[in-house]
Amino acid sequence: MKLRGIRQRQRMKNETMGKGTCTFGVHFTLDGYGGNPEKLNNPELTKKILYELPEKMSMERITEPVVEYVEPRNIKDSGGYSGFVMIMESHISIHTFPKKRFVSIDAYTCQPDMDAKKMEKYFRDAYELEETEVQFFKRGLKFPKEDLA
Repeated sequence: MKLRGIRQRQRMKNETMGKGTCTFGVHFTLDGYGGNPEKLNNPELTKKILYELPEKMSMERITEPVVEYVEPRNIKDSGGYSGFVMIMESHISIHTFPKKRFVSIDAYTCQPDMDAKKMEKYFRDAYELEETEVQFFKRGLKFPKEDLA
């Protein structure tokens, strides 16, 4: 674990050397299709994921996960569970739609990098997803390295 932290700091140092700015963080989104409806309809599974994932991704959880049932609203939104956990580095959220066999996931961290492949595999396995669409991008490309005020 210690070596991983050293590598992350070195990557960030290399990314920001010689400039007055750095990348603020990275954002991972996953839309999953063809998931197991029983798993998508299981609030305890979603809570377990939100509890375990930060540690697996070298992030620090600062709140307990919250998972709530959301009633159906219209033909597009047939109800499901929404869950959220705050991490020291930002947040992770999950929105399940069991009747659609669909999940929408968002993880944002101010760490300089995240293992997007590992995240995708974790969610694919957890919800037994048949297909995924993943977006992964850097945010805050001109974030000041030092305080401006």
